[in-house]
Amino acid sequence: MEKLSHVWLKIRENTTPIQMIVLAYLGLIVITFGLLNLPFFRNPGADSSLLDTFFMAVSTISVTGLTTVPINEVYNNYGIILLEILFQIGGLGVTMLATVGMIFTKRRISLHQRQLIQVDMNQPWISGTVRLVYSVFGLMMVLQVFFGAAFSVYFYLKNGMNNLENALFEGFYTAITAVTNAGFDVTGSSLGPFRHDYVFLLFVIILIIIGGIGFPVLAELREWFVFKYRFKGRGQFHFSLFVKLAVFFAGIFFIAGAVIIFLAELQGHFADRPLSEKIMTALFYSASTRNAGLQLDSLSNFRPVTLLIFSLLMFIGASPSSVGGGVRTTTIGILLLYLFAFIRGRRDVNIFGRRIGRDDIQKAVVVVNLSLLLCGLAVLVLSATEKQSLNALIFEVASAFGTTGLSLGITESLSITGKLVIIILMFVGRVGMLYMLLLFVSKKEQQLDYKYPVERVIIG
Repeated sequence: MEKLSHVWLKIRENTTPIQMIVLAYLGLIVITFGLLNLPFFRNPGADSSLLDTFFMAVSTISVTGLTTVPINEVYNNYGIILLEILFQIGGLGVTMLATVGMIFTKRRISLHQRQLIQVDMNQPWISGTVRLVYSVFGLMMVLQVFFGAAFSVYFYLKNGMNNLENALFEGFYTAITAVTNAGFDVTGSSLGPFRHDYVFLLFVIILIIIGGIGFPVLAELREWFVFKYRFKGRGQFHFSLFVKLAVFFAGIFFIAGAVIIFLAELQGHFADRPLSEKIMTALFYSASTRNAGLQLDSLSNFRPVTLLIFSLLMFIGASPSSVGGGVRTTTIGILLLYLFAFIRGRRDVNIFGRRIGRDDIQKAVVVVNLSLLLCGLAVLVLSATEKQSLNALIFEVASAFGTTGLSLGITESLSITGKLVIIILMFVGRVGMLYMLLLFVSKKEQQLDYKYPVERVIIG
């Protein structure tokens, strides 16, 4: 025991927090793989290869939603419940749940644990990280229980689902998949039966947005409500720049996405539909494509240009420190702000009365470029190994990298190489491109701080 403790201390000393988090997710995938192979969670006679089960494990922990086998045919009700639990672990993150467990068991949270929380939740300071975890976890649980119960009552009373057990199962599953942005479809029709129920869809959209807006945003909104309650309007609450950027760009991409989808399908899939249905469908897919993976109808009904728009929205993904993946909204937002500032001849990027640091701009440029390179290489590999259209391959790659889970129906027919490519994309999309880069930087290299002389080169 003492020897194992010594080995663990040695590993911790030579491992960065980012490396620890990535290793934790890898370990969680291995555990999930083992659980999904247990007969207790499977239907009698259900068969799936080890690669398909591993694919499912990665998709579950990355809360993507892509599957190579029909979930309802392979896994029984206990298996679905297991998936719901795993959605929480994958969506909320291993460090958050580990911290909550330590709080409930009244164990001391060490400095090392706080550093892991700081890194996993992209926090600039180590102070307040435990409070952030506790408040976000509580809020997410309350949302899932409240909306799960509300959806269950709705399904039982209004939607004609006379079996209370089925109503509870469907209600809580819908709430959990919406909040965690998991997007797994266990019925084969997703939310298709509710395409004309606009109030229900509106609540689903709200849950999707809450899950993808970012944990720091939820924490600061909670603090704002507490501040307003305590001080009765006296004083002024200041939101952080990250929260302002996250909300601003999430709103911009949501509205812009809905408008573009609406216009793209005005003479296509939406041609014969009433205006209210056109607007609601456009709003729903603008939210769902950026991470949730829920759908109202077959994606084959949409025009190729709309599918490319969906691919772009999936590539962008959700906000940082959320349940979602992709390149992240603030990353694209900072890159756009930098481009506008450069075009206007300004050296600094200013917004909301603040200046964005050069390091953050550099990170945004690197992350976007490398993400495009990774997805481009994935499309090239799949083009060589799969007998599918280029549009379908681009869609599949964007869905995996954005951990969205939407597909044009080609996931099950992918070759072994194709499945491995998608597995890598799902993992990178969940962990984040920046963390994957820093994964190979040792502690010694992070401590180096010296500069070479500057020399100008010709650009463009």
